[in-house]
Order: sequence, then structure tokens, then C-alpha cells
Amino acid sequence: MEAVLSTQFTNPHLSLSSSSSSSLKPTLVSFTTRFPETSCRRTGGWRRKTQPRFPLPFLRISANSQSAPSSAATAISSSIPSAMKGWVYGDYGSVEVLKLEENVSVPEVKEDQVLVKVAAAALNPVDFKRRQGKFKATDSPLPTVPGYDVAGVVVKVGSQVKSLKEGDEVYGDINEKALEGPKQYGSLAEYTAVEEKLLALKPKNLDFIQAAGLPLAIETAYEGLERAGLSPGKSVLVLGGAGGVGSLVVQLAKQVFGASRVAATASTGKLELLKSLGVDLAIDYTKENFEELAEKFDVVYDAVGQCDKAVKAVKEGGSVVVLTGAVTPPGFRFVVTSNGAVLEKLNTYLESGKVKPVVDPKGPFPFSQLVQAFSYLEAGHATGKVVIHPIP
Repeated sequence: MEAVLSTQFTNPHLSLSSSSSSSLKPTLVSFTTRFPETSCRRTGGWRRKTQPRFPLPFLRISANSQSAPSSAATAISSSIPSAMKGWVYGDYGSVEVLKLEENVSVPEVKEDQVLVKVAAAALNPVDFKRRQGKFKATDSPLPTVPGYDVAGVVVKVGSQVKSLKEGDEVYGDINEKALEGPKQYGSLAEYTAVEEKLLALKPKNLDFIQAAGLPLAIETAYEGLERAGLSPGKSVLVLGGAGGVGSLVVQLAKQVFGASRVAATASTGKLELLKSLGVDLAIDYTKENFEELAEKFDVVYDAVGQCDKAVKAVKEGGSVVVLTGAVTPPGFRFVVTSNGAVLEKLNTYLESGKVKPVVDPKGPFPFSQLVQAFSYLEAGHATGKVVIHPIP
């Protein structure tokens, strides 16, 4: 069963010369989103048709302090606008608080950051939990452009950036700490500013859609298995093996950590997907209670919030990784720290095809249908990652 969606696209807003190190390929799938022309007045950080409710200091792009840019880099930098389209919410709440704004200020680039022209972005549970106000005590100020995962092209670099250059195709999770002051300007807009250390070059064999669905999920999968002490010869049970994180836990456990046996739970229709990802024991949670199995595991990775049951399936002295819900000892919860070096390390496995991104077959959702995409994700039935593409 092939669960990976391969799609290439042409970005009409970014023109790279033939000397650029990256080029965008002809479209295989395309969507068209039209926005009405309006006359807007600028007040605060947003330009709107009426007086904005959420004032912010207007952000301007500072001049590139790097010396002697190439002609291609100059062309890219000169094409950067001062305002962009982006999804915004000014109050916490349900999907109805999301509004498509046509004149959001393009974020400034700090000296350790690059500006990325967003090609695709993915949705994560942390996105809607943040929007619902569950982390408001440590959140950045409202209004917010949501979005953690990004894949796109570098169009501007800060003065202290060393490894990336304009024209590079990159991907990453733009927030180093998911819950501690995440960026006010996220990836669900035309541009986003990201620290160089959080990004990696996009795997050569993946398109932007596939790459966008990886960063937060694959880093969470990797760090959780690492903290659990999974090592060659050990066994692991993954709860929610067909989900965004779970599908990558399954693959990393076997391909990167050398697990001798991988079991995972999913609904009836997703068992074949589990097997295609390398699962040795696919458990239909609609028909079996995994906690009642005679077999116990060295590591249980709970991606769905069933720690009370997960602890019954772990061997004595084993580890239970918990991403959501209440924690029952010996389970432990962790929140991933984004790190581009992890992506660089895993690029080898992605480019060899040993680890594959799983993109939900209902997607990608066009930029104009972000509300529908969030509603779908929040219903809890997504397979792999929900990706937004194309982005204007």
C-alpha cells in the first residue's frame, strides 16, 4: 500500500535564475485560490479594510548585511514584499476564529534567522490546542499566525547565518520550544522567519508537500525513542501507529534504533498501512485490547493519550513515552525541542527511502481551506500528516 503522496508544484511568486542552486519543478497537481482586490489602510501591524482590532508594531525587512550577493540572490531579495497573505486569529477559540488576512506584515529577519518563502506547511495537534488557549500562559501575544511545520525556499539570510543561502530548499519546525513563547508569525502564511539552527536542507527525493509533514512529528518520534532508551534488540509498542507521529515512530524504531519487534495499534482500515511501514504485529484496537496481550514490550510509545492502559503493556523496568493525556507511572511526558541537526541526521534515512513520510490521502488542502483542514485534523481520523499546499 503506497501511503506517500508525491506532488511537485510551481511557485508563481518566486523566480529563481538558472544559476540558483534550487529550482522549482513543473506542476503535477495545482489549485487556484483567488482573493478579491481591496483597498486597505495600514494601522498597527496589520493592514485591513477597517480599523484593526489587534495592533502590532509594523515589521519591516532589514537590509541584508551579507557582502556581495549573487545576481540570483539579489533578484530574490528584491522580490520580497512588505505584506503577505496569512491566516490569523486574534482570540482563542474554535476554528471559527481563523481569518484569512491579505495584508499581514512580512516578519523581520534577525541576524541568526532566514526568511523562508513557504511552499507547504503541515498541521499538528499543538496548533489547534494552542489556538484553543490551552497554553496561553506561555504563548506569544495575540494576534497569531499559526503553524509550526514548514517547507520552502530561503529568500533572505541574516548577517550571522553560516550554512544556508538564498535559494536553498529547506524544511523544519520553526519553534524551538513548542509551548514556550512560540512565534507570533507562524508558517501558515506566505513567508516565515526561522532560526538557521532549526532548519535542514530538504531531502532531495522529497517534494515540499512530503517534507512539510515531517519536522515536528519526526523530531518528536526520534527524541521520544531516544529518551525511552530504545536500542537494538528491544521491542516497542506504538499506540496510534497510523498517525502523524506514530507512523514515524514505527519506522524510526526499526530503521534507526534497530528494534527487534515493532507492534502498533490502528483501526481496521489502517492495518495494511502499518504492515507497509514495517510493523511486525498490527493490532486492531476496535477488536482487541492491547493491554490484555500476553506479550509485553520494552518501550510503549503512547501518541494517543492512553497511558493508563499503556503501563499495563510494558515490561518491568521498561519505559512508557506519553505525548498527551494524563500520565501514570512509569510513564513520562516530554515536549520536543526542535533541532535542525536531528533532521540533518535523519535525511540519510529519508533519502535512502528507509523512512517515508505519510501524507493523509484527503490532502493536501489548499491554503484557502485551512478551516476545513483543521476541522478534519481535530476530528481525530487523519492518516499521517495533514498538509497545506499550495500557499500563494
